[in-house]
Amino acid sequence: MRSDAIKKGIEHAGHRALLYAGGISDKNLDKPFIGIASSFSDLVPGHNGMRDLERQIEKGIHSNGGQAFIFGVPAVCDGIAMGHCGMRYSLPSRDLIADCVETVASAHQLDGLVLLSNCDKITPGMLIAALRLNIPCIVVTAGPSLEGHCKGQTLTFIRGSSEAVGKYRIGEITKEKLCEMEHYACPTIGSCQGLYTANTLACLTEVMGMSLPGCASASAVSSKKRRIAFESGYAICDIIKNNILPKDVITYESIRNAIVVDLAMGGSTNSILHLLAITNSAGIDLTLNDFEELSNKIPQIIKLDPSSTLTMTDLDNAGGIPGVLKTIYGNTSELKNTKNVINLTLEDIVNSAWADNEVIKPFNNPITNNPGLAILHGNLAPDGAVVKISGVDKDVFEFTGSAKVYNHEEDAMRAIENDIVKEGDVVVIRYEGPKGGPGMREMLAPTSLLVGKGLGKKCALITDGRFSGGTRGLCIGHICPEASIGGPIGLIQDGDRIEININKRTINLLVDEDELNKRKQDFKPYQNEVNKGYLSKYQRNVSQANFGAIAQ
Repeated sequence: MRSDAIKKGIEHAGHRALLYAGGISDKNLDKPFIGIASSFSDLVPGHNGMRDLERQIEKGIHSNGGQAFIFGVPAVCDGIAMGHCGMRYSLPSRDLIADCVETVASAHQLDGLVLLSNCDKITPGMLIAALRLNIPCIVVTAGPSLEGHCKGQTLTFIRGSSEAVGKYRIGEITKEKLCEMEHYACPTIGSCQGLYTANTLACLTEVMGMSLPGCASASAVSSKKRRIAFESGYAICDIIKNNILPKDVITYESIRNAIVVDLAMGGSTNSILHLLAITNSAGIDLTLNDFEELSNKIPQIIKLDPSSTLTMTDLDNAGGIPGVLKTIYGNTSELKNTKNVINLTLEDIVNSAWADNEVIKPFNNPITNNPGLAILHGNLAPDGAVVKISGVDKDVFEFTGSAKVYNHEEDAMRAIENDIVKEGDVVVIRYEGPKGGPGMREMLAPTSLLVGKGLGKKCALITDGRFSGGTRGLCIGHICPEASIGGPIGLIQDGDRIEININKRTINLLVDEDELNKRKQDFKPYQNEVNKGYLSKYQRNVSQANFGAIAQ
């Protein structure tokens, strides 16, 4: 065993003495040493219930002959970090998490890991670490929150708080009603209720085969989640015995399966960043072209909040990810029969699955023939941009408007709040990319405010930053190259006409070439310089969004 390096032989008496100090028994020295990488935090509602799940995982490990060790991993709540300088740390935390898991597992020579995760950057960060280490691993995502209810109204985090602010601003609801809604929007612990980034990554982790069937959609407060945690702890011992490694499970085929399901469900645009980063750690050649190619073949078969009123609870009741796989499998050659971490084939999972086709629509009778996500190109985004089609009203798939240009999210927020942004405008928020920000902040606050003020179908918002999985409306993110490295988004001026055509997958600045060349000569891009700390290191090393915003 890998852990023999710290427990076997006369020369390791000092190591054993320290293990004994922690209370380990002689009887357990010969068992595999299994880390539970827990991202528990009182600060993060999606992680607040992990103390119980840690115990369940630990019980599972000890029941099947392993020795468990719990260690901590940082977690950031994007909802709490949103709309201020704290959001600059959200995406960079993915690489920090990967470094933490890699460091602890390597320093202590662990034989395997159970990765206890949930929210946006933690799950991909842990998967990146699993692939770097390539030791036996299994992921437990802690599960979504239940939806809220207030006087007959069903609420989710986005509709019950972020978008409600916009409704208050235009006088549609009172301050008292806003206060009432925010109290009931998130009634339990767990990740936010819709198909935002956390739940998208949980779903894709299950599709790739790194978590047990049913894990992604099982509620954070359910007995089902506790059982899955125990079974995952039990399973890791067998995974170690069978030497099943992350690179055996996360393959080009299983990643493509994840993209297929992502497109079919209309997941968060952040999933594209994370899948690119995950495949980089796996040594797999994946680019935006893979997303673009598959987007022409996969229709959308389910819509969840924020694109509809359905939540993760509805998905779980309709069969969860196994039900989604059952609905797709056999209807497209793009979904391959891969194996998961406990050696179940995708076909095995499908054969025992059930799907409610009122919620998960049949593949040959989808909600729409458009995929949930798409890649756009044009003179504004020569290296690509991303849109969540499932969150866009079809009436604005073709939109041309006048630019209102802002160099920071806060400036755009003030303009929207003060009614400077009008119907027909294209809000441009730049210098918010991976390097320029730094940190590629999410723009949930301005998009939610636009929707709440009734402008969600009347304006567009484009940025070299990114969007929350809870974003809806005509919002184009990840515009590459970003402004701070000289991207065309930096050349836009107030009043310029911008054309977005989702049907043709294009985004263009309608300014003649001579004028653009003149602007390029005078263009002096800049970065929000950070001279110390973690963000300084990130800014120096991070790649562009079309490569996954990877810091190496």
